[in-house]
Amino acid sequence: MNKGSVYTSVMKLWERFFPIAPELVASQIESQVFGENMPQSTKTAIMVIGGAEDKVHGREILQNFFGRSGSAEARIAIIPSASREPAIIGDRYLTIFGEMGAKGIEILDIRDREQCEDPLMQSYVENCTGVFMTGGDQLRLCGLLADTPLMKTVRQRAQQGDITLAGTSAGAAVMGHYMIAGGGSGESPNRSLVDMTTGLGIIPEVIVDQHFHNRNRMARLMSAIAAYPDCMGIGIDEDTCALFEGDGTLQVIGKGTVTILDSSELCYTNHTKVGATDPLSIGNLRLHILSHSDRYDFHRRLPVFSGCSIA
Repeated sequence: MNKGSVYTSVMKLWERFFPIAPELVASQIESQVFGENMPQSTKTAIMVIGGAEDKVHGREILQNFFGRSGSAEARIAIIPSASREPAIIGDRYLTIFGEMGAKGIEILDIRDREQCEDPLMQSYVENCTGVFMTGGDQLRLCGLLADTPLMKTVRQRAQQGDITLAGTSAGAAVMGHYMIAGGGSGESPNRSLVDMTTGLGIIPEVIVDQHFHNRNRMARLMSAIAAYPDCMGIGIDEDTCALFEGDGTLQVIGKGTVTILDSSELCYTNHTKVGATDPLSIGNLRLHILSHSDRYDFHRRLPVFSGCSIA
């Protein structure tokens, strides 16, 4: 493959995973594909958190969100709508970001879809620097936010790099176009192990599972990818974050690991040929496990460990 065709392929992949104007990053692409150095971190990001992030001690992940949202100039919107106790969980994060010194914090306590048309809420998400979606029930969160003007604004601003968007637990599960709504764990991959529905489409080409190794969900994510082989599986442990940066890389921060299931070279699955509880066959599914400070280059679909990429 010549240099021009590789460049074209990378740009197409960029447009699929990150619907941000390609011209914003075109100057970086050639050095990423043909050079040895990884790109520098960008300020804003989409932060996909596996749940149970540290809220008491070092607060590494939450501090990262705060910093990428503008530090002392941060204007943060907290969306606790996934929770059955949104007021309590909203106040908890308000206290945390307040202690960090955010300039402004608003809890968008959305309990009805009509609230997503509230002009005051809309104005705040149009002008904030960070949005944080808490844990709870991802079906509840999608039911309230999907296809609303407020969510459209949040999604567009996050994809354009105007804000830092974070979601933890249920707030992480909703990131893809397809979403894991529930299921089992600890078995061999099979169709009955995972329940799928539509997410919020913030990073459309990924399927996210959270509390990943903590709840033994590898088989569940594999089952989801067998059903939707055009997607990439992202499994995130507790107190761990897959940080999607605007330069086309994913960075891992936190105490656990991020598991990537890359189906781009998948050669076979019997998903449509077997019963719901029969074991699945999946051929040539690539797996990467990344820990703190490791990166994944979406342009080349390669992990980077301690500055050395796999060739």
